[in-house]
Amino acid sequence: MHNLYEQFLRLMPEPPLQAGVVVDVGSGVAIVQLPGGGRIKARGQAAVGQTVFVRDDAIEGVAPSLPMEVIEI
Repeated sequence: MHNLYEQFLRLMPEPPLQAGVVVDVGSGVAIVQLPGGGRIKARGQAAVGQTVFVRDDAIEGVAPSLPMEVIEI
């Protein structure tokens, strides 16, 4: 039998993986511009102009530099 807390956590959605372009870097924090125009702060190492994957305010890695398209639902 599983712990009730573990069962509850499985019901929660995972934070989304987003891709964006680094527009500023300082003290281990990058400002990432998302395709829709929003900007977020993310912890991690990256260079200005680099496209990165971000999840839960942390840079997960370098993303391929492909054209991005925003699809509204």
